[in-house]
Amino acid sequence: MIDSLRFDLCAELTRQEGIPEHDQCPSGTRACLSKINQKPDENDRVVAVIPLAQNNNLNPSYSASLSPKHLILQLHGAEYPSSSNSSLTRQSLNLTLICDPQATSDPEFVAYDGSTLDLKWSGPAGCPFQEESGGDKDEDGGDDGVDRDKEKESVGSGIGWFFLVLFLAFAAYLGLGAYYNYSTYGATGYDLIPHRDFWKEMPYMLSDVISHLCSDVRPRRTSSRGGYISV
Repeated sequence: MIDSLRFDLCAELTRQEGIPEHDQCPSGTRACLSKINQKPDENDRVVAVIPLAQNNNLNPSYSASLSPKHLILQLHGAEYPSSSNSSLTRQSLNLTLICDPQATSDPEFVAYDGSTLDLKWSGPAGCPFQEESGGDKDEDGGDDGVDRDKEKESVGSGIGWFFLVLFLAFAAYLGLGAYYNYSTYGATGYDLIPHRDFWKEMPYMLSDVISHLCSDVRPRRTSSRGGYISV
């Protein structure tokens, strides 16, 4: 007896040419287990075709582990009579993807207990996404992408706090200055602004600074007449 498995994780299986329809799983099947009886000098005989995973019963689930690194994917199919007592049993495919960044191996048929087929497959698909995308690693070979994200978040939070404190300090300066001018000089309106003359002259001072910087950066013109003076 030979157990043959065909599966496609992304789409339903295509129909096989040259094989009778009753020897193939129904449409919408993603994982099909065929039990084939072989005898010398006779043609192979398909004893059973079992839809382990089907679109209308797929109900996918997964789990992951980092020690060792692997991903477990489980797909479900319809009910099928058990070989022991002919009672209907829900079928499923249990695929274990083991992390192997170097190469992809052929799927390994582990076992089938009449309900669940266990399959093992090694390849990059079982590795964490951070390593697949070229994440940075520390000296011990570990992935420090999480630490770098925390560092970036810490820097961003520090800048935000700086501007917040600066804003609060400026607001306190305006509030206390206005209160001082009002309580001391009885000022009202624009006179409440502390150091009003300074803030009034600020745009002109900035304009002078920018003009000075531009004059230093702009290259000086040189005469192309070579000392000739027109008379």
